[in-house]
Amino acid sequence: MLATPISIAIALFLTEIAPKRLAAPIATMVELLAAIPSVVLGLWGILVFGPWIEAHLEPWLQNVLGFLPIFSGQTYQAGMLPAALVLTIMIIPICSAICRELFVRVPHDLTDGSQALGSTRWEAIRRVAIPYAAPGISAAVLLGLGRAFGEAIAVNQTIGNRDQISISLFAPANSLGSKIAASYQGAATNLEKDSLLYLAAILMVISLVTNLAAQGVVSRFEKARRLH
Repeated sequence: MLATPISIAIALFLTEIAPKRLAAPIATMVELLAAIPSVVLGLWGILVFGPWIEAHLEPWLQNVLGFLPIFSGQTYQAGMLPAALVLTIMIIPICSAICRELFVRVPHDLTDGSQALGSTRWEAIRRVAIPYAAPGISAAVLLGLGRAFGEAIAVNQTIGNRDQISISLFAPANSLGSKIAASYQGAATNLEKDSLLYLAAILMVISLVTNLAAQGVVSRFEKARRLH
């Protein structure tokens, strides 16, 4: 939910708005985020980003949106919100790079024709460029979602490692990947090992379903485009 609009906005800015001399270094900086190891991002998340979230972001969200259950309760430096924001930073380079390539490949004849018929530049982007690239954007979003599902180290460092389901995004929790990463070395009994293997199997099925859904979305869009 956070990475998708940010990634599309970055891709549109780099391809449609920013001058080439500015777009190239910004694109390089965004793509370099993908080269940062997840353990480093997780360490930064728990030592720097998490305390800032606990001291500033979560109290602000509580004051403004505290009437919503997801933004209520005690604040923590390790919880679902810090983990989600760290995952957002990790997903943005992948999604924005794919979206940027998709927008670059949109035929200029389509957008120029739309503007020639009276559309503004933004209307041409919204009505022509984005629908044209919609199949690839959907696949990029699902690819980023699969990347988030499988991330273990950074989430393990920032989510708080508490085996409970809470309505509040501030509360510590666990994901499938973080639970496996936190518990596999200390698993002493066969029951614990079998349970972790079961969690791994569930995670594998979820990732497989996500990838199949991405392929299905792309195929459906392509089929609809051929019919039109």
